[in-house]
Amino acid sequence: MNSYLLSAGAFFVLGTSAAFSHVTLETQEAAIGSTYKAVLRVPHGCEGKATTAVRVQIPEGVISVKPMPKPGWTLQVKKGRYEKSYQLHGQAVTSGAKQIDWSGGSLPDEFYDEFVFRGTLAADLPAGQTLYFPVVQECEGAAERWIEIPAAGQDEDALEYPAPGLKLAPKQ
Repeated sequence: MNSYLLSAGAFFVLGTSAAFSHVTLETQEAAIGSTYKAVLRVPHGCEGKATTAVRVQIPEGVISVKPMPKPGWTLQVKKGRYEKSYQLHGQAVTSGAKQIDWSGGSLPDEFYDEFVFRGTLAADLPAGQTLYFPVVQECEGAAERWIEIPAAGQDEDALEYPAPGLKLAPKQ
């Protein structure tokens, strides 16, 4: 039994270290209709090189997005039209942030940092499903593309470069 526990423990440690080797969201579940603070965790650079840019695509249904500036980084928000109109505080919202880019900084490979934004999860998003936030991490002469979204029935752990995911909980 002890060897079984050691094997299970080794699997858990290896599994969690693999899970923390890519860009993830700090909070991976939130209720539809709520304001969500997204904290993208960047645990390392690309092949030992410093991270110089982080770009995140905002999925449909995440509206009224506002990024947090980072000292030493240039912040750019690319806006566009939503696929449909959403209601927010009794007003129709038809466009907003589609991508957030932090660039021009330098995050050495041996350090960790977080990139933050907030937005509202539309009330008509489907509870129980997962929204994905594809991220491109640029480094000095290299890039990591955390953009893979699992197909229906596919295990997220099978992906080499998974996009950070947010499980949608029922409205509270």
